[in-house]
This record gives sequence, structure tokens and C-alpha cells, in this order.
Amino acid sequence: HFPGSNPGSPAIRIAEEAVLFLCQKKGIQDMIYEFDSRIRYSEVNKEGELSLGGLINYFQDCSLFQSEHLGLGVAHLKEKHRAWLLSSWQVEICKKPMFGEKVTIQTWSYGFKGFYGYRNFCMKGENGEILASAGTIWVYVDTESGHPSRIDEEELSGYGVSEKLSMKYADRKIPFPEGAVQGEAFTVRRHQLDTNGHVNNGQYVQLAQDYLPDEFAADRIRAEYKRQARLGDTMIPWIEKEEGRYTIALCDEDKKPYALVVFEEK
Repeated sequence: HFPGSNPGSPAIRIAEEAVLFLCQKKGIQDMIYEFDSRIRYSEVNKEGELSLGGLINYFQDCSLFQSEHLGLGVAHLKEKHRAWLLSSWQVEICKKPMFGEKVTIQTWSYGFKGFYGYRNFCMKGENGEILASAGTIWVYVDTESGHPSRIDEEELSGYGVSEKLSMKYADRKIPFPEGAVQGEAFTVRRHQLDTNGHVNNGQYVQLAQDYLPDEFAADRIRAEYKRQARLGDTMIPWIEKEEGRYTIALCDEDKKPYALVVFEEK
């Protein structure tokens, strides 16, 4: 998928093990970042529940808050010409919080391998009940070359490693829906971009969600990001319906996907 790197080399494995040992010695093995919030009216759907887009935004914001807190945020990455790009989401929804409910959002890194970083998210209710959780895979990228870059010690020791969340992890790869039906094309707009100049991760999921019927309530969402879409790019949705499941591929005019999103009912 990404040329020019060898994440499995012995030297990289030794470096990762050494950093993990240092993390344990420094007592940062359980670096869980959290913040409290209250579900806003602007974040709910027509049923008054936190929308899927709202949930993903909470998770994304939590990881960004942690990065800023550690001094490893947007400006820091820009200075050293690096970026963390999301490769895949897996979101599990147990219960959707309603407008006005108080929630706690948590995130932590649970592992690193080569140029990959692995991160969990969790949203809890006021009584500590888990409302939603997620597993994500990120790629550390050299923004000058556009290629993945070995994760440096500053990032590894800064985030540390905490325990992997107990959930059934799906394959990050999503096959193209060969039986899909083509939808209407649309163009990427300015409000869909993030600070990297690409379509924001959460936007792909929200765009795909627009092709679900109103009565379909997804409890599990998976997304695989293949390429970055930019301002003015044309996206063409390809939609496949199965029992309890929809797969939407957001593609260019040559049918090459930018992202594939799967929505499932449990």
C-alpha cells in the first residue's frame, strides 16, 4: 500500500521494544487521555440522539486534544513535516446518548509497529456505562515525500502504550462491493476539508451515511481510507445492500476508491 518502508525490519522492532521498555520504566504505560462534555443540540439527529458524525467528531477531537496536551499536536507535526493519517475505523455503538446527557470521552494508544500506530477510543455515560468504543489504525507519514515514515522516539515515548480495549477486531481491509449500484456524483467542498487540506476523516462516514435508508440504524461502522480527496475532486458513490449491512465505496471517476464504509446492524 505504501512504498519505501520496511516496518518489519529487526532494527525497527528492537527500537520499538526499547521505547516500550522506557515507557514502562517511566510509568506512562497507562496514558489514557479523557475529557468531559455534554451532548449539544447541534450534535443530535432527528430522534434527539447523538449522531454518528457527532460521535466520530468526539473521538477525533479527543485524540487531537491528547496530542496538543503532550506537545505533539498539529503545529509540532507541521514543523517536522509529519502527519498521522487515519487508515481505518471500527466503531461499535452500544447505546446512543441523548441531547443534554453528560459524557466522558477517552483515548489511548495501544501499540506501534513500523509506521503504524494503533489507538482505542471510548465514550462513557455519567454512570460509567460504555456507550461506544472504537479501534483505529493510523499511518505516520512524511508530508514532503508523501510516504510513510518510521515512527520516531519522540512520538513513541510521548504517547506511551496502554492496554488494548477488549472488542472483536475486524480486518482493516474492506473489499470493494462488486454488486454495488452507482449513485449520483458530487464535488468536494471547502467545509469538508481539514488542516491538512484533505477531506476530514469523519466527513467520509457522514457522506456515506446519506445513502442509508432512514429506518436503518447502524450499530457497527467500519471505514478504510485509501486515498486523500481534495477540494474540487469528484466523488461517485457505489452502494451495495445486503441483509443487515450496507457497503458504500466513495470513488473517483475511474472507480478508484477514496474510502470504503460499511454500516451494520447487530
